[in-house]
Amino acid sequence: MAFATRQFVRAASSDAATAAAKKLLIKHVTIVGGGLMGAGIAQVAAASGHTVVLVDQSDEILKKSTKGIEESLKRVVKKKFADKPEAGAEFIKKTLKNLTTSTDAASVVHSTDLVIEAIVENLEVKNKLFQTLDKFAPEHTIFASNTSSLQITKMANATTRQDRFGGLHFFNPVPMMKLVEVIKTPMTSQKTFESLVDFSKAVGKSPVSCKDTPGFIVNRLLVPYMMEAVRLFERGDASKEDIDVAMKLGAGYPMGPFELLDYVGLDTSKYIIDGWHSLEPNNPLFAPSPLLNKLVEEKKLGKKTGEGFYKYK
Repeated sequence: MAFATRQFVRAASSDAATAAAKKLLIKHVTIVGGGLMGAGIAQVAAASGHTVVLVDQSDEILKKSTKGIEESLKRVVKKKFADKPEAGAEFIKKTLKNLTTSTDAASVVHSTDLVIEAIVENLEVKNKLFQTLDKFAPEHTIFASNTSSLQITKMANATTRQDRFGGLHFFNPVPMMKLVEVIKTPMTSQKTFESLVDFSKAVGKSPVSCKDTPGFIVNRLLVPYMMEAVRLFERGDASKEDIDVAMKLGAGYPMGPFELLDYVGLDTSKYIIDGWHSLEPNNPLFAPSPLLNKLVEEKKLGKKTGEGFYKYK
């Protein structure tokens, strides 16, 4: 019996080792989109020793992205290397050495292990990008989207690598936020999923797994919560100020729902809820808000425009 047990353990260990060997060790990463999210992902990937190419439409955008990454790294160094300035300077130097930029995604994906898309939240635009890159990327290359609201499955179906396609939803600001939602579609292979989980850990994040459901985990819970706060205010049941205070002091949230809506951007929130409403029109959680629609129409989008639910100087 002991012999049989040892044999079983040996076999199980061998199977585990074989499965691990099948996973893709991601070393080269191409990130398309030089905005806050794309630049943030590029920073943490480069800082963790990955070779990174950051892609956007113009050199001007990429210069701004690189400058933002440098400034962000300096802030990291102030905290992590406060008493070791030389080590901090070396950390910045090494990180930036791992990072290059390009305006031509198709020309740089030929040697990449992972493509992360972080462009505009428009399914048609994303699908067009993935269709193009699918023709130039090697067979082993994994594609991932950083979308927060669109279906990963629809993007995967625009390519010939549905089994090598998943979601990697980072949170803003990327260097500070520890969470990554790893999204597995019905076609995503276990090898691809495990490779994405390993990559998330390698860049210093804590991955959680979710199926390809609207909003994944965080936004699926967060957006309806914010919308219900708006409905509470619309009905006149409580003021927005009291709702914010109640959720901060009663639930321990760092921001109230209206403060958070203004921070995220009312246009972004409206875009998400409108998209979900079109998918599930009978779901009351996804019902549009007349007040939110009115504010967006008036270009009162939150902090970025100086006014949303609150006014900002």
